[in-house]
Amino acid sequence: MATEKMTVGANVFESKVGGMTVRGKAHSLSAWFVLALRLMMGYAFLYAGLGKLLAAEPFSAEGFLLHGVNQASPLVGLFTWMGTTPWFVEIVNVAVPFGQVAIGLGLLVGAMVRLAAFFGATMMFMFYFANWSVEHGLINGDFAYLLVFLAVAAFGAGRILGLDALIERYEIDGQPLLEKYPKLDYILG
Repeated sequence: MATEKMTVGANVFESKVGGMTVRGKAHSLSAWFVLALRLMMGYAFLYAGLGKLLAAEPFSAEGFLLHGVNQASPLVGLFTWMGTTPWFVEIVNVAVPFGQVAIGLGLLVGAMVRLAAFFGATMMFMFYFANWSVEHGLINGDFAYLLVFLAVAAFGAGRILGLDALIERYEIDGQPLLEKYPKLDYILG
C-alpha cells in the first residue's frame, strides 16, 4: 500500500492511500496542539526512562514480562518467551530505559521526531498487548498513546519549534539536507 505525498495549500492537507483520497483543513491553532502532543509524550517518556535509570534498584523487565502481562493477551506466549530468555531480557533491560530517554529527549527538543515517534509507537504497541483488556472495548490508554505518536510523526511535529526544522535546512554543497537526502524525511520532521 503506497502513499502519495501531496501539497495542497496553506493549512490544507491531502493524502491518497490505495486509491482513496482524504483531505482536511487544519485550524490555525493546530500547530500548537501538535506541539503540545509532542512535548507531552516527550516529557512522559523522558520521565519514565529516567525513573528506571535512576531508581535505587536496577531496572529489570523480567518480572513484568513473566508476571505483569495480562494472561488474556493474544501475545502472552511471546511475552513469556521474552521473560524466560535471558539474553532477550538483558536487551530489554537496556533498550527500554535508554530508549524511553532517547525518545523523550528527541521529542522534547524536536530532533529526529519521526524516528522517535516510530519507536515510541512500537513500545506502545507492545504495552497495548501486554496490558490487554477488552472488557471496555479495544481502545485503552496504550492504544491512544500509540495514535498520539503516529499523529506526531504524521504532522511533522519536529518542524514546529524543533531542531528538525534547522537540521532539514542545513546545507551540504549549497543544498538543504532534506533536498539532498529526501529519505531523511522518514526520520526528521
